[in-house]
Order: sequence, then C-alpha cells, then structure tokens
Amino acid sequence: MKVVVAISGASGAMLGVKLVNELAKAHDTHVVVSNGAKEVLRLENKINIDEILKTPNVTIYDDSNLGAKISSGSFMSEAVFITPCSINTLGKIASGISDTLISRVGAVALKQRQKLILGVREMPFSTINLEQMSKLSAYGAIIAPPVLGYYADISNVDEMENFIIGKWLDAAGISNKIYKRWKEI
Repeated sequence: MKVVVAISGASGAMLGVKLVNELAKAHDTHVVVSNGAKEVLRLENKINIDEILKTPNVTIYDDSNLGAKISSGSFMSEAVFITPCSINTLGKIASGISDTLISRVGAVALKQRQKLILGVREMPFSTINLEQMSKLSAYGAIIAPPVLGYYADISNVDEMENFIIGKWLDAAGISNKIYKRWKEI
C-alpha cells in the first residue's frame, strides 16, 4: 500500500513521526514535514527529524517542493494523513490554498476522492475551525483529532499515542494491532 504522511507544525508532531514508523513496517510511505513541525519536534522532543526518519520504505519530501510526485493526482496513494494537522493547514485545505506540499497533497486527496485523515490538533476549536472541519468532512475528509478513548486501559503516554495512531490507521482502513480495542481489555 502507498501512503502519504504530512506532519504540520502543531503540537504533538511526534505522533506523526510514530505514525510514519508504524506505516513503514509494511507500506510504501511518503513523508512531508513542515518547517514548523521540525521546530516543534526540536522544542517538544529535543530531536532532529532528519535523523530519525531514515528507514526503509520511507521517502521524504521538502514542504516547499510543489513539483514532488506526491503533489500529482496521478500518484494515487491509498491514504493521506495530515497528523498533526495545524489550524493553519486546516484553513488552507478548506479554502483551496495549495501553497505548500502539505496543503497540496490535502487538496489532491480531496480531488481524487482518496482517504484524507486530518488529525486536527487544537483546543478549544473556534467556530471558524468547526466550520472548516464540517466543510472538509462534507467533501470526504475524515476529521480525527487526537482524542483519547478511556476504555483502552491506557497507563502511559506511549499507550495513549498508540491508541491515537491506531484509530488513525483504522480510519484509513489499515489493519493494525497497535492498541487495545474495546472488549480486548
């Protein structure tokens, strides 16, 4: 399976990195990391993204490269994840603005009717944010903020992150066993 993961500059960018690592175990994974996400990862996690995404099955693109192959409708990925999805990125996609590779792959996913999973990361949501999410949902995007399910018997941050990533994979129809499902507890 061919998937795209875009990591925008919202808090929790490490969730996107963990998603990439999970997908890369079995899928052809194409990754875009915004400059904002690189800064968030440096500040929140003390890591340099370029050092941790060098794994098999992963191709990395610069967010300014609007000519990258993943920016074309002919690329035909099975799923596009924008996780976390900043409010800025949400607004651009909802408005049809494709000035970065991340906003372009979101627009292409909508145009091609591909699965587009948006892990919108903000709290609380403004009325404008909710309208944008509603609009994108009506166009076929799956709005999946990183929200916890307390039934999953979560006892640490790693399990919490695995739950969120597992729910994103579920939304894309990608089989996984990364979290405890209801009735498995």
